Amino acid sequence: MNRKILFNTLAIIFATLLLSSSSCKDPVTPEPPPETKDPDYFAKVFLRREYMDVYYYWYKDVKSTNAKLDPLKYDIYEFFDEMLYVKDRWSWMTDKESYLKSEEGTVTGTYGASISQPIKYYGDYDVKVRLVYPNSPFAKEGVTRGWTLTAIGGTATMELIRAGKFNSEYNKSPQQFTFTDTEGNSHTFTATAATTLSTRSVLLTKIFTSEDFEGLTSPVGYMHYLKFNANMLTDIDNAMQSFREAGVKHLILDLRYNGGGDGRASQHLVDYVAPKSAIGETYVIRKHNDLLASQDQYSKVQGIAGSLELDALYFITGKGSASASEMVLNGLEPLMDVRHVGDTTYGKPNGMYVLMYPGENADYTRYNKGDYSKLKWVFLPICFYNQNKDFRDIPDEGIAPANYRPDDLYHDFDTSEDNIKACLTHIVSGTYPPLPDKPTKAMTKTSGLRPVKIALTQEEKDPKYGSYTIPWKDR
Repeated sequence: MNRKILFNTLAIIFATLLLSSSSCKDPVTPEPPPETKDPDYFAKVFLRREYMDVYYYWYKDVKSTNAKLDPLKYDIYEFFDEMLYVKDRWSWMTDKESYLKSEEGTVTGTYGASISQPIKYYGDYDVKVRLVYPNSPFAKEGVTRGWTLTAIGGTATMELIRAGKFNSEYNKSPQQFTFTDTEGNSHTFTATAATTLSTRSVLLTKIFTSEDFEGLTSPVGYMHYLKFNANMLTDIDNAMQSFREAGVKHLILDLRYNGGGDGRASQHLVDYVAPKSAIGETYVIRKHNDLLASQDQYSKVQGIAGSLELDALYFITGKGSASASEMVLNGLEPLMDVRHVGDTTYGKPNGMYVLMYPGENADYTRYNKGDYSKLKWVFLPICFYNQNKDFRDIPDEGIAPANYRPDDLYHDFDTSEDNIKACLTHIVSGTYPPLPDKPTKAMTKTSGLRPVKIALTQEEKDPKYGSYTIPWKDR
C-alpha cells in the first residue's frame, strides 16, 4: 500500500470514529430567544441601557451592579426596583393605563373622599374627612371636610380598625356609612362607589372679604390646588381670572394635599403669581448627573397676560405637599413676599423625566402628538435635583413652615379652618393667632380600649407619591 492510499484510509477511519462518537450524544436543543420567555425582555434591556445608564441621577453608583442583573429573573417592576440606588425612595414606574388615567384626572372605584385621623397635635383617633371631590358619591350625600366617620355597615369604625377590617369594609360597594357632621348631627346612608370619577386639579377657589373675616381691607383669594396637571391649565387660568377681577392682593395657596406633578403646570402657576419685578429671574435650577450636565436648566419667570400683582403670597402645606409643590415654594421665596404656614412638607427635592417605552424617536413623535396607542410602560426615575436662584436645596426631610399649624380636620375650608384663619389673621394684624385648642376628649377613647392608628392617607401608603415631572420630548 503506497503512502497516499494509507493516508486516505486513515482519514476515513478517523472521520468514522468522530461521527460514531458524536452520534452517541443526546441532540442539543437550541436555547429559545429570551423574548419568547419574557415579553418584557426588550423593555428591560432598553430601560437599563437607554434610561438608567444615562438619565438616572445616581447612574454611577449602580451601573456596575445593574449590569450583572439578569432581566429574566425579575418581572419588569422588580427589575426597575432592583436597579435603584439604595437611598432612592422616589423613583417609580407604571403601565400605560395607570399613567393615562392619572393625566386625565380619572379615579376608579371610589366614594370620592380623602380621610385621615387627626392624631398629630390633636391626639384624636377619630376617622375624619379631609376633602370631598365634587360630584362624587359622598358629595351627593352632603359629606364635607370635618365630618367624622363613626360606623360602616352598622359596625363602629374603631371596632373595624382594631379587627383589621376597616379598609376591606370601607371599600365594599354598595355600603352603609354613618357620619357625624361638624354640628354634631348624625347621618346614615347607603352609597355606591363610582366606577370612574373625573376630578380637576383645583379643588375649590374662594374670595374672602370683610364680610367673611373682620378687618380685611381688600379681597383675599384662596385656591386649593390638588395636582400640577398640564392637561388642566385652564383650572389655573379660571382661578387667576376670578382673583384678578376681584382685585385680590393677597393669595392663599393651599398645597397641603398636593403631591406635585408636571413642570409645565408649575411654570404656569409661577408666571401668574410672581411679581413683574421677577420676570426674567430664575425660580428653579435643575441639576443633572455629569453625563447630562449640559441639560442643567435655569427656569425663569415669564410674563403672562392676567398675572396678579400680589402684596403677599401665603402657602399652606403639610406632609402631603411634595415635589413640585416644594419646588414652587422654594423657588418663589427669594422673589417675593412669601409666608409659609402649616406643617413640614413631604421632602422630595428632585424630579423625573417621563421616559416611555417603546422609546425610539418615532415613538416620541407619536407621544408628543397625543398618540399613545403603542405605549406600554412609563418610567419615572430621578433625573435631577432642584435648587432656587440662591442655590438653596429642598431638604430631604421637607421644608418647615415659619408658623406651624396642625391640619384642622374639624372645619371645612372656610374662615373657621385653623390654617386659613391664621393666614387671614396675619393679613389683618401682622401676627399669627395662638394654636387651636385640643379636643377635651377623643370620641374613640371609650370602654377603656386603646385607640388605634391606621394608615389612611395617600402619602402614608403610596410609594409613588410625590412627583415633579418634565416630559422628555426627544431622544
